[in-house]
Amino acid sequence: MRSGGLSVRKWSPAASLKLLLCCFWLFSIILPLLRMLSTIATVDVASVITARKFSRAFSHSIAASTVSTMISVVLAGILSWCVARTNIRHKTILNTLITVPMLIPSISHGMGLIIILGANGWLARLLGLTGGIYGFWGIVIGSVMYSFPVAYLMLYDVLLYEDATPYEAADVMGLKAADRFFAITFPYLRKPLISVVFAAFTMIITDYGVPLMVGGKYTTLPVMMYQDVIGMLDFGKGSVIGMILLIPALIACILDMANRDKGNAAFIGKPYTPKDNRLRDTCAILIIGFLIVLIFLPIGSFAVLGFINKYPIDMTLSLSNITQAVHMGALKYLCNSLVIASVVSVFGTALAVFNAYMTARNKTKMSYVLHLMSITSLAIPGIVLGLSYVMFFKKSPIYGTFAILFLVNSMHFFASPYLMAYNTFGKINENLEDVGSTLGIPHFLIIRDVLLPQAAGTILEMVSYFFVNCMMTISAVSFLSNVNTKPVALMITQFEGQMQLECAAFVSLLILVVNIIMKYAIFLIKKKLS
Repeated sequence: MRSGGLSVRKWSPAASLKLLLCCFWLFSIILPLLRMLSTIATVDVASVITARKFSRAFSHSIAASTVSTMISVVLAGILSWCVARTNIRHKTILNTLITVPMLIPSISHGMGLIIILGANGWLARLLGLTGGIYGFWGIVIGSVMYSFPVAYLMLYDVLLYEDATPYEAADVMGLKAADRFFAITFPYLRKPLISVVFAAFTMIITDYGVPLMVGGKYTTLPVMMYQDVIGMLDFGKGSVIGMILLIPALIACILDMANRDKGNAAFIGKPYTPKDNRLRDTCAILIIGFLIVLIFLPIGSFAVLGFINKYPIDMTLSLSNITQAVHMGALKYLCNSLVIASVVSVFGTALAVFNAYMTARNKTKMSYVLHLMSITSLAIPGIVLGLSYVMFFKKSPIYGTFAILFLVNSMHFFASPYLMAYNTFGKINENLEDVGSTLGIPHFLIIRDVLLPQAAGTILEMVSYFFVNCMMTISAVSFLSNVNTKPVALMITQFEGQMQLECAAFVSLLILVVNIIMKYAIFLIKKKLS
């Protein structure tokens, strides 16, 4: 329309909603992060960075994270090839077993290692090993257990959707297996592999659960940050460390964005179907079986530990640890975790779906800004986000309440579910709304009757993702919870500090059981819908 000779664009309701969402992201992510970074101006950054304690923690983090990432990615590559490129049976069950470590906190993996290879570990005593698992190699082994399932899923997904046409051409040309790998498979995996490496590296370098449990005197940056903020309330030094930890996460986010766009544009002419090869399949089964046993050794160990009177002094079966954990509030804090996980899974999923609809189905310049703001949390480690919330919301009405835990968890885990919905909505016919408008069908009916039913499987996975991660997270909520709002996962660090590993093992088992039930419930619902 024109007014006074000037062209005036009509401000649509969709633009208003996008602006409202941008304001929400401004207050829930951007401003808290800027508030944390602003405190660096009051700190002598040079003295913090050049301090011997910091330099040692930094070098420890880089060394342990680099070695852990290399082992984790190699292990994930071998496993993903064994499952995706063979004709073994029961692949769904194997995928589930391989990804079980994703259902428990990282600190539980460290605890499992102590039970197996600690100073009094049963395997260490059986093999006559001395010195325990504490230090560099303890962190490496625990970090690999914690991170490789994520790397596995990323690589498995890439291999699963590789085009078979180049391999058929290679067979016609008579290329050997090694030549096919270096000419076809490796170039195909190269760019996704960069994202996998940085994703695993970021997970490991920003984690403090494993180093806190098995690091001993081998201190890493997240442990140093945790000790300075929780123990000494030194928020300035914590902000400096948080800024350092943002760097690898930011690089991983940028690479993920770049490679994701290229991956979505890929064309699959023909799905890859492995040829029959009994020797290959047998070797794959043996490798997978061996690694699954290694995966379940620490999990099984802490599961048993929860029902032992006092390890290793009194190995008799007992329910005293469960009674003690319950007496100290385990059931109350479990209820807290269930409330937090349930609310976040509903609120977070609804927000992610709405956000994805506004960016994927209603594209404008503002949509791109909103999309960038929506994936910002990919580049913010949980421990950094938690510290930024402490500084930004400290004097607000929501500080110290469940509301701030709902918000921080929603923001911490938002990016991945949002991208699930964004990719799903982007693949559905983009002309649906225009056709509906032509026929006089309101947009909300298109959303309710067409888009949401087609995205039902993705939405259920989003709910599961939010719920499972909220049940086991420690980093984002460690600075924000109190006696009344504490999630049950934080009891693991509490019991670990009191050297009550048996009670900590019971809590870990509790979280694992709840998450398995949730995953199975989602599986049944998806099966019924399909």
